[in-house]
Amino acid sequence: MSGLVRRIGAELIGTFILVFFAVGSAVFGLNQISPVGVALAFGFLLLALAYAIGPISGCHVNPAVTLGVALRRGIRPDAAAAYIGAQCVGAILAAGLIKIMVTAGGVMDNTGALGTNSWGATVNVTGAFIFETAGTALLVLVVLLVTRADVPAPASAGLAIGTVLAVDHFVGIPLTGTSVNPARSLGPALMYLPALPQLWLFVVAPLLGALLAVGAVAFLAPARSPEESRA
Repeated sequence: MSGLVRRIGAELIGTFILVFFAVGSAVFGLNQISPVGVALAFGFLLLALAYAIGPISGCHVNPAVTLGVALRRGIRPDAAAAYIGAQCVGAILAAGLIKIMVTAGGVMDNTGALGTNSWGATVNVTGAFIFETAGTALLVLVVLLVTRADVPAPASAGLAIGTVLAVDHFVGIPLTGTSVNPARSLGPALMYLPALPQLWLFVVAPLLGALLAVGAVAFLAPARSPEESRA
């Protein structure tokens, strides 16, 4: 088995785990654990995955992160495309299993919409777009800064990444349910078709956020020259 196949498999499995258990925490238990519990579920899961599959694939589990890494030349374009495909498949499979739990497993959907992302209740389309762009930019910025190739990766990198995802959810759950991850939004939307008309925002805004993060990293931490590296 080639290294790329293992990496793609890690991204598929990792995204499946993130969507099934973290989105599942909202669908299965929002009324019991509250939005704070859901936010912590996302943060803790990404933290665990960063240490579990990070050494294999980098633990992107998010097309926006993969886009940011690719633009920073941390992954080849063909591998990035394969990563994104695997992430989307993993999210769709996880959302499908969540739907089976609700429709055939006797589990009540605490979100009423299978954990999909949306706007309209507490924020309009402009507010939703601003939050999803800013929230993703923050996440991708932290990922790119703490995993830079020109500095040793700190042992706490996974903690930083998991923490920022939890913060995104603390802020965003009351607004959009928090996406900051196109794959996370795609899977549930395909299983709950009324969410499809709003899906575009949860794809476009996170990708724009990734672009903004790449620009910020280029300014804050430009690649060091060979002379600086030797020094």
